[in-house]
Amino acid sequence: MDSKIRYEIEFPINSSPQLLYQYISTPSGLSEWFADDVNSRGEFFTFIWDDSEEKARLCSKKTGEKVKFKWVDSNDKDTELYFELQILVDEITKDVSLTVIDFADKDEVNEAKLLWENQISDLKHVIGSI
Repeated sequence: MDSKIRYEIEFPINSSPQLLYQYISTPSGLSEWFADDVNSRGEFFTFIWDDSEEKARLCSKKTGEKVKFKWVDSNDKDTELYFELQILVDEITKDVSLTVIDFADKDEVNEAKLLWENQISDLKHVIGSI
């Protein structure tokens, strides 16, 4: 786990912050672009891709601005790893962007960024931001 490094990427998104927030903070929104299916029980979210399942705890959120999910182990205990999605609005231009903060192995950061680019592309398609 020590080999994971934190990285950040920002994507411009043609959307209102309120609409975008629904797609990054709700199981139904996340299942449209982030994972094949997303279930939640309280603060715990289960992300399902093909035959793989990962569980995370929604550890913080600020309505219309950001969500942070901490990955949990099989006993629902927080790990050190998380991903965070932040909605940024330029004060002058009102342009909206989404910042992704995530972790990856040092030699897999480029692949992880490409995966996020593909997922954010799916998100833009879903919300009509192309």
